[in-house]
Amino acid sequence: TIFDAKRLIGRKYDDPKIQADLKHWPFKVINHQGKPKLQVEFKGELKQFAPEEISSMVLTKMKEIAEAYLGTNVRDAVITVPAYFNDSQRQATKDAGVIAGLNVLRIINEPTAAALAYGLDKNLKGERNVLIFDLGGGTFDVSILTIDEGSLFEVRATAGDTHLGGEDFDNRLVAHLAEEFKRKFKKDLKTNPRALRRLRTAAERAKRTLSSSTEATIEIDALFEGIDFYTKITRARFEEMNADLFRGTLQPVEKALTDAKMDKGSIHDIVLVGGSTRIPKIQQLLQNFFNGSQL
Repeated sequence: TIFDAKRLIGRKYDDPKIQADLKHWPFKVINHQGKPKLQVEFKGELKQFAPEEISSMVLTKMKEIAEAYLGTNVRDAVITVPAYFNDSQRQATKDAGVIAGLNVLRIINEPTAAALAYGLDKNLKGERNVLIFDLGGGTFDVSILTIDEGSLFEVRATAGDTHLGGEDFDNRLVAHLAEEFKRKFKKDLKTNPRALRRLRTAAERAKRTLSSSTEATIEIDALFEGIDFYTKITRARFEEMNADLFRGTLQPVEKALTDAKMDKGSIHDIVLVGGSTRIPKIQQLLQNFFNGSQL
């Protein structure tokens, strides 16, 4: 499986960020004339793909989903990118759209798209300062926008952590469950990729359950060496094992406010984006930080 094409797109192979990421990726990235290419074995032969090609596959899929829903052909598209993307990354994203057979009308910033989706530009009298808190599967972005009458959007500050998201919370839970399995059965399932993969799937499901319930049950038949693994995890325990990561989301919020030269009181709206913002503890921390503001 290939993922994280967004971290590669529009960058050079020797970019320090790519060099740091290489250590974590389970797939092979090679240097092709100074640019990164993904190398995979498909049906017994080695194939190489540019990040734009991978992104175009995702966009092609999105195009198909949109067409199935609308019942008509889709040609024109507006594609969103992180606010901190540079010109090269934006151009490469546009190229991916073209490869996918789309007519890319424009590239806009993700936080701007979020504010538009919530209609925050409607019926404006004067200016509004909006904080977008975007915590996804693998990345965390905080942006502060000022929206002016006539739908003028200005990105005032961006901050975040390119390596923080739902996957990190899953990792903590997987480590906890693997440890519990070892304690109970004196066996280390971490040596078995398939068992680990099944445990991760169950952990992710449990994490989602804990956003609406205070307890989740994990049941995996024949997880490792024929052993069935049944256990429970409480929301409190899940919050405890991720406490530092959850609390850490407030640092980029503070940094964005500082960079925008604003204080908490000058933020009119807080918009939550990304699946990980459904975690009650994260909402609670953010609400407390903004002295009980509505999210």
